[in-house]
Amino acid sequence: MIYRTPELEPADKAVLGEIEDMRRDLKYRLAEPHRWDGQLRRQLQARAIQGSNSIEGYRASVEDIESIMLGEEPLETSQAVASEIAGYKQALTYVRRLSMARSFGYDKGLLHALNFMMIGHHHDKTPGVVRPGGIYVRDSATGQVVYEGPDAEDVPGLLDELVEWLNAGDLGEPAYVRAAMAHLNLVRIHPWRDGNGRMSRALQTLVLGRDQITTPEFCSIEEWLGEGRTTYDYYDALRDVGRDHWSPHGETLPWVRFCLRAHHMQAQRVRRRLAEAGEVWTLLEEQVDKEGLHTRCVSALYQVFVSRRLRRGTYQAEESLSQGQAARDLRELAARDWLTPYGETKGRFYAPGPRMERIKADFAARVEPLRDPYRTAA
Repeated sequence: MIYRTPELEPADKAVLGEIEDMRRDLKYRLAEPHRWDGQLRRQLQARAIQGSNSIEGYRASVEDIESIMLGEEPLETSQAVASEIAGYKQALTYVRRLSMARSFGYDKGLLHALNFMMIGHHHDKTPGVVRPGGIYVRDSATGQVVYEGPDAEDVPGLLDELVEWLNAGDLGEPAYVRAAMAHLNLVRIHPWRDGNGRMSRALQTLVLGRDQITTPEFCSIEEWLGEGRTTYDYYDALRDVGRDHWSPHGETLPWVRFCLRAHHMQAQRVRRRLAEAGEVWTLLEEQVDKEGLHTRCVSALYQVFVSRRLRRGTYQAEESLSQGQAARDLRELAARDWLTPYGETKGRFYAPGPRMERIKADFAARVEPLRDPYRTAA
């Protein structure tokens, strides 16, 4: 028996309605292609990868993650962490493909394959294979066991039940609710020796992607879960459902409610970023045109607006330029105080210059705090 889907209360339905309104709005805005879409999608995926891996203690900057995604060497991240990032990026890329696949069905082979993509570099952890024995989750600070997974001999049957439910169970429930329950059941089954948390968050994103809510990078809550106090709230929510052992009789509404709140908060943030992207791009186009620069330079300027740095290789690939063209553009932008260069040779990157810093500060001053939907609903 796996954890059962709860019945939503009026407050939950109200929050769910607001989430769906925001997602429909996002889907409408994304239907029309824009020059900034590719960079925005890449950054959202990088932030999702950062969030999910930081929960497990693998920390890297968004800029380094974007470099890894583009096949470049990160400037600050260790090789060990870079391997975790690359594995997770590979799995999320497959999740995105699966979200758009015409022919699709959940099965255990898919789940094992995703786990192998994530942690295949850890040969000692039998990636993609059901754990051979018991598993214990410990508090990293105290060493205390905070969760004991089900017996290893029960795991194949529980995975069978989960896969059956993914394909045919509770299909009338909202996708956000089904995705939350998929996440909960997989993380509580804890079927592998490593990667269980990341796998469960990726499965949640896949369930939403298959429902065509929006593309995975726009519907993921991994960024939100990986931030500060929210990570502790996430662990608390998981622990409160079933305490310290496998017990699929617990009340699951608090967990679903936690996920709905996370979706609402992240949707507010993504919608704001999407609106900001259009405004910033238009502003930068005006500036580039005014100064007689090539319009492709907007791509470089937008990158340093949304990020802390830009590397020549990234800009070169983004605009399909030669190395010389990209280098000349960036030198020109630095000469005009749009960018500030740092480092040499392969370690060279460009940070926002004084003029870009002023634009960033102006937009930052306008940002309003996100609204907690349950406080409003209450």
